[in-house]
Amino acid sequence: MKKTLSFMRSLCMGQIEEDIIIPFPKLEASEQSAVKDMINSIENWLKTKKDDFRKWDRKGEMPLEFIKEMKNYGLFSLIIPEQYGGLGLKSKAYSRIMQEISKYDGSVALTAGAHSSIGMRGLLLFGTEEQKKKYLPKLATGEMIAAFGLTEAGAGSDAASIKTKATRDGKNWILDGEKIWITNGGIANFFTVFARTDGPEGQMTAFIVTRDMHGVSSGPHEDKMGLRASSTTTIHFDKVHVPSENVLGEEGKGFKVAMTILNNGRIGLGGGCVGAMKRCIELATQQAKNRTQFGRPIFEFGLVKQKLGHMVVECYASESAVTMVSGLIDHGSSDFAVEAAISKVFASECLWRTVDESLQIAAGNGYMCEFPYERILRDCRVNRIFEGTNDILRLFIALTAMNDVGKQLKELSSSLEGIFNDPIKGFGVLSEYTLKRVSHVTGIGGTKSAFTKLHASLKDKAEIFEDSTRDLAQAADRIIRKHGKNIIGKQFATRRLADIMIDLFVFGSVLSRVNSAIEEHGLTKSTKELEILEVFAGQVYRRVKSNFGKIDNNDDELIKSLADHAVENERYIWDTV
Repeated sequence: MKKTLSFMRSLCMGQIEEDIIIPFPKLEASEQSAVKDMINSIENWLKTKKDDFRKWDRKGEMPLEFIKEMKNYGLFSLIIPEQYGGLGLKSKAYSRIMQEISKYDGSVALTAGAHSSIGMRGLLLFGTEEQKKKYLPKLATGEMIAAFGLTEAGAGSDAASIKTKATRDGKNWILDGEKIWITNGGIANFFTVFARTDGPEGQMTAFIVTRDMHGVSSGPHEDKMGLRASSTTTIHFDKVHVPSENVLGEEGKGFKVAMTILNNGRIGLGGGCVGAMKRCIELATQQAKNRTQFGRPIFEFGLVKQKLGHMVVECYASESAVTMVSGLIDHGSSDFAVEAAISKVFASECLWRTVDESLQIAAGNGYMCEFPYERILRDCRVNRIFEGTNDILRLFIALTAMNDVGKQLKELSSSLEGIFNDPIKGFGVLSEYTLKRVSHVTGIGGTKSAFTKLHASLKDKAEIFEDSTRDLAQAADRIIRKHGKNIIGKQFATRRLADIMIDLFVFGSVLSRVNSAIEEHGLTKSTKELEILEVFAGQVYRRVKSNFGKIDNNDDELIKSLADHAVENERYIWDTV
């Protein structure tokens, strides 16, 4: 695999780099046994805690005794290399373990995930050998639990506007500021903290901060809508003396550190979404089989079958995308940020629909707190918000594509130069990409505009993908030509492009997965997966054509006018009486 090649960034220029996604990634043989053993262990342990999870949710607190159990089961050691006392799981294995934990309780999954996905991920990616030797063994045992300190009041998606500041004190630093909504904030003693440091425009630097440093404190437990048992607090830094050896990565390069951590960490969140979907499907199928109405089990009714069928398709598609991104990371890709963002957006939104439909199948029971549906619903809602809101990520996905395509359109190069660095640089991933230049120059279409490695039985689905790829390339070209330097403000248009890109990456992942299933098991034994592909391909085709058609023919200005009217009046004005 070419380490600097992005499947989606190439696709936006009409190039299908099939070697990136075919064959579908699988766990290495050396990992499979260990992962299966750990899944069985987690299942046998967490299935006995069902009543406890409900109780802890109501109380809004996870007991320290249970956190000790998490440590004993190795949930804080998952991705830490073996030489530092960890399990050394790669991305695919880690994502699969997060699936399993999420089947049982979101707060438990978040506590473990915030530690590994973002809390100490920066140490793995950017830490010096001295830093790793000092902290990783303690992080592996859970003696130290990690948290990620980026968000501040007024600096959520706009991360570049943080106010926390680190000033030099000789060779060391003095840290002042406050971070909000920090997962594991009340139980962590290792923090990856981002602060503004001296530089041309107040550059950002990442620091390792530990709770035993004088001036570090946490606020009270936040009363949240969901994930209530997980610890979420503010973290205060009052003249904290941080030694120079605790700088993480390069001084002034904290923005890159933060965005790289978030890009890598999305596989944990995606895996969690898939696990929760699988749990909802279990609950919904059991409910549909065991509940009777009009003398028949409700699963026999068409509208219930429709809900269940769509839940299965979206779970399979989400799992395919999340696994594909994990495979890209494991195989050394250095350009997977767009794909990671897509997997997060798609999986989190599929989970929301899946939870809603499972609750609907449960009907009145779904609304009652004695059943798990309402807790899962509350727990999963934040997935569309944290680690990059889905709205901001859609802008990143589309604007990255248009930045690449724009550089191919020489007639627009002067008007486009520099504009991508402005409006959402706070979330940051965009500004990182706009500093890059496409390393491969290709034209629309060409020799890589079709699949060559898919099974012959998938030819018609491959043609749908190829046709939609042409729509994608043309859409990016048309949008950027139509709006030029005003692209940033045309968020309706960029959303349509992002949704096409999201659909195509997931479609490609499903195609690859079904192709591998056919090659491994044969057509007869892959019948159900072919049915999933048939349904999903049809959905993607219709959505892509709809989004493509609305580039020029839409009601965007009317919608914006109505929004402006509502904001001006601060209410809905058309009362019937």
